[in-house]
Amino acid sequence: MDRLTSFASDPFDKPPCRGCSSYLTEPYIKCAECGPSPFLLCLQCFTRGFEYKKHQSDHKYEIMTSDFPILEPGWTAQEEMALLEAVMDCGFGNWQDVAYQMRTKTKEECESHYMKNFINNPLFSSTLLGLRKAKDSRFAEGAIPFKPTDDPPRPTFDSVLSRDMAGYMPARADFMEEFDNYAEWDLKDIDFVDDDSDILHALKLAVVDIYHSRLKERQRRKKIIRDHGLINLRKFQMLERCYPKEVQELYDLMRRFARVVGPTEHDKFIESHALEFELRREIRRLQEYRKAGIKSFCSAKVYERVKRMREDERRKRTMLCDVLQYIQDGRACQQWLSKQAAIDAGITPAVTTITTPAPGRRSAPPLNLTGLPGTEKLNEREKELCQVVRLVPGAYLEYKQALLNECKRQGGLRLAQARALIKIDVNKTRKIYDFLIKEGYITKA
Repeated sequence: MDRLTSFASDPFDKPPCRGCSSYLTEPYIKCAECGPSPFLLCLQCFTRGFEYKKHQSDHKYEIMTSDFPILEPGWTAQEEMALLEAVMDCGFGNWQDVAYQMRTKTKEECESHYMKNFINNPLFSSTLLGLRKAKDSRFAEGAIPFKPTDDPPRPTFDSVLSRDMAGYMPARADFMEEFDNYAEWDLKDIDFVDDDSDILHALKLAVVDIYHSRLKERQRRKKIIRDHGLINLRKFQMLERCYPKEVQELYDLMRRFARVVGPTEHDKFIESHALEFELRREIRRLQEYRKAGIKSFCSAKVYERVKRMREDERRKRTMLCDVLQYIQDGRACQQWLSKQAAIDAGITPAVTTITTPAPGRRSAPPLNLTGLPGTEKLNEREKELCQVVRLVPGAYLEYKQALLNECKRQGGLRLAQARALIKIDVNKTRKIYDFLIKEGYITKA
């Protein structure tokens, strides 16, 4: 196509003849050795052997003409260029005007030739597609999730995709419901007439100015949403989950400040805080190593392995407390052992309910606290409670601390909240809750 640009039908598009300075008409001569600017001569100067500076009459030359077919017989290069210029001037589809401008072809010939060679031709279509992709990659903005395309997504109203995109319509680059959606209602009845007084005219102008400010605010909000990629909320939330929990909370707090900075600066700020969080965590780990007297990374690996073993031992002691909790009830102990065996075998244990004795039976004797870990941390009233409800001291102390923390966080605690917090028998939970209320450890919500 670059070669065909020299074959224009207008002689004023070509430089004049170097010999007589007249406008060139086809065919004309181009020197193949002089350059880089083309040295062009008309046929008359060429036949006279015109020479100028470095140009000699015995130089190699080319005959420049567009009277030859390119794409198919019957259509010369000059007519191809004339067709493209006519389509550009008259618009695609106006074949009657295109044929009138060309004057050498009919309407049907112009349409069929253009559709065959420039629309349905695989060579031209692939070339144009490659140029379009290169242009899009050059001018694409990564922060805008939906760029103008040939066929943008058109989600139906109230569909899942439409809700995820907050009602955004990419085909129109607009929202189904705009911010301040009824701002235009204040203008629908305003009419400027010559009989208006100066005050009324000024009031109408003020209303129009207010409307313009509301439009600016609407555009500002749309720009923030588009620049920061907030249209697809689900995708935005998935990106947030890539950060640790502490950084996610910071992300949520700093989102309101995104309107005053650009998307790149905002992302850099969040990334820098995520890096700071990782560095602080690594420093705490190294400080823990130093406190433990570790001086090499090989020793640190051993320390981590021993630390995991200690955690496993602690969990086993917690399991032993659970065993001691049900040791007096043979059936409950058997259910607990079956549950632990299923967990060790990698099988999800079935939900079992530990049955309590029937109302007519004799109640179980008080639990003997002698030798149980944690007994020395209890006062006399707490020991009596653990004996009555048959609860080992270690488990009681954990439940007590959990209830105290929850009460301190919420400023009070209800029985339903206590039952949801400690998963044991509801009657035992009630007795522990009433005891802590009576002793003044917690307060009712």
